[in-house]
Amino acid sequence: MASEDDKGVSGRAEEFLQLFKKGAEFTQELLKENERLRFLLLQMEDGLRNRGVESVVSDQNRKLAERIALLEKEKQEILERIAQVERENRDFAERYVEIESENNNLANLYIASYQLHSTLDFPEVLQIIIEIIINLIGAEEFAIMLLDEKTNELNAVATEGVERQEIPSVKLGNGIIGSVAKTGDNFFVDDVTTYSRDFLNPMVCIPLKIKEHVIGVIVIYKLLVQKKTFAPVDYELFTLLAGHAATAIFSSKLYSESERKLSTIQGFIDLLTK
Repeated sequence: MASEDDKGVSGRAEEFLQLFKKGAEFTQELLKENERLRFLLLQMEDGLRNRGVESVVSDQNRKLAERIALLEKEKQEILERIAQVERENRDFAERYVEIESENNNLANLYIASYQLHSTLDFPEVLQIIIEIIINLIGAEEFAIMLLDEKTNELNAVATEGVERQEIPSVKLGNGIIGSVAKTGDNFFVDDVTTYSRDFLNPMVCIPLKIKEHVIGVIVIYKLLVQKKTFAPVDYELFTLLAGHAATAIFSSKLYSESERKLSTIQGFIDLLTK
């Protein structure tokens, strides 16, 4: 039989083994807990690191977005400036065309004025006026009517596109033609495209004036086919004809009359001296 001492040693050994097992289990648990904590620590570090990267990325995105917005603003300003320059170029081009047209019109007006005063021959003056009306105004059918101050009637002295005999005489103050000759005011129909020829009611009636004294009128009944309406230069030409043509006609008539009188006087002198 085993002694009491042997039983005591065996009991203490068993206790030691149990204690050792518990120590081993506790150590294992500590290792696991340590592993778990280390894993959590790594996760936390990764999270902090990722948040730092995200923060950096977010900051870079913000700066990039601001840069893009600035570039978009600059692009819009450049596009607006380009549009403004294009508008200015268009305005300059239109103004250039207007100036070219005005220069051509002034040249035509100058030539017409020069031609009107280049001769004192009455038939030649009438022919020059006819050419101006055809070439510069674009009329196809018209007449030049002069006032006979003895009878107070307007009679056609030159025509184009119609026979002179077709144009009736008009009393001063009667109808459109007579009223224009009396008042000295221009007359234009509202719509040239719907007008039909009427010798007593012309499409256009322009007084021939020397200051406020009317010596006759220009009446227009039809425009050339390619001309559908009057341009601003036409009204300037009408104004020129109202004054310069009247002066040229009046001067040439006076010259013709003085030439006739001089010829008559010279004839009498020749008779007396023979």
